[in-house]
Amino acid sequence: MKTLHLTNSWHETSGGIATFYRALIAAAGRRGHQIRLIVPGERDHMQRIGEHAIIYQLKASRAPFNSDYRTLSPRSYFYPGSAIQRILQEERPELIEVCDKYNLHYLGGLLRSRLMQEIDQRPTTVGLSCERMDENYAAYVGSSRAGEAFCRWYMRWVYFAFFDHHIAISRHTGEELRAVSDGHAIERAVWLRSLGVETETFRRGRENEQARASLLRRLGLGERCRLLLYFGRLAPEKNLPLLLETMKKLRSYPEEMVLLIIGDGMERAAMERQAAAERLPVRFLGHVGDREELAGIAGGCELFLHPNPREPFGLAPLEAMAAGVVLVAPNSGGVTEYANGHNASLVAPTAEAFAAAVRELLGDRELLRAKSRAAVATAETFNRDRMADAYLDLYATIDAVTRGRLPLSEAGVAFRSTAPAASGRRAARAVAGVFENGFRAWVRFRALGAATGSTS
Repeated sequence: MKTLHLTNSWHETSGGIATFYRALIAAAGRRGHQIRLIVPGERDHMQRIGEHAIIYQLKASRAPFNSDYRTLSPRSYFYPGSAIQRILQEERPELIEVCDKYNLHYLGGLLRSRLMQEIDQRPTTVGLSCERMDENYAAYVGSSRAGEAFCRWYMRWVYFAFFDHHIAISRHTGEELRAVSDGHAIERAVWLRSLGVETETFRRGRENEQARASLLRRLGLGERCRLLLYFGRLAPEKNLPLLLETMKKLRSYPEEMVLLIIGDGMERAAMERQAAAERLPVRFLGHVGDREELAGIAGGCELFLHPNPREPFGLAPLEAMAAGVVLVAPNSGGVTEYANGHNASLVAPTAEAFAAAVRELLGDRELLRAKSRAAVATAETFNRDRMADAYLDLYATIDAVTRGRLPLSEAGVAFRSTAPAASGRRAARAVAGVFENGFRAWVRFRALGAATGSTS
């Protein structure tokens, strides 16, 4: 089977989705599965990985809200002869997965409606929800009832119906799809599949008996210092101010304590300035690209502070758990897919609650050891190779459903869109028809403009 995957959630040095796709490429190589990935880049570039994988990087401009990322726009696939259309013609994948809600998802609508005349094949189209639109909107634009209503409208009519099927990486991300699927005139199925972590790598970091002593020497800290940790993107949606506010509350802790922050992003400079101005015990270590080094640092720490109450899934917290680092996190979001009161400390997303959890855990070594052991056991069930294999199996299942080879009732779906009530069925179909016909008209208008040279 050959699958092609498109995402704008791609960064060379960080990001859970980039980590996921690299794991998928490794699994494809083990299984003889042909996989292609299209991502934004600084320039056009094709990277062949072994016999079964190719990454196409297409030149793209900086993302409008986060310049650390680049964004492929509809221009990259809309017109005949565009870069993505050329790749589709050459590769002819059986299934196309789009991990993007803002620019690339229209490709699903074009293929489903057979509006790409140059593409003589009808691949199965899948939308991968790796984040929630409503939460991204709130992080970058602001929270408001009007914004929430816009996100619901957009997800219902401009995203949900554009694919044959959907996958969500957690129940938390899936709930956004469930909310807009109720009473929809168009039937779609949604599967849930978690991401996976490199448990072997982080286990080695945990088992390195010299990790803590080596880390303390490297940082010039005393041997009794208690080390806290955060690693991940330093971006607005991560609720990072909670980290610094928590460290303020911990000033009076009787022992020396330092929070290590690993990662880079648009919030880093402001965080460094605040930490320096308020003399907080925080060290910024920048991006650590070597996974063994990252695992070694994690193995020398006791607690991982994860501040985001709206995390779509959270690979970094799960990686920390694999290294035996006890997680302190909000009691909401995608982290609840694997974290609970047995293997972590889940509290309200406030500095007071986080600081109290830190004091409790560091003050009770037996409790800390028990949660650490439970965290490692939990992380093992999310082994990266096992979860990547589960995705490849799911792609085959979804394709079989689309082509009528497998009944949807036997395909293990999480939920399906619910039909509208009899009284509203005609209205729902009419609204769906308006959007379908409007989309078709828009495509034809753009194509005509391209042919006459009147559109940019």
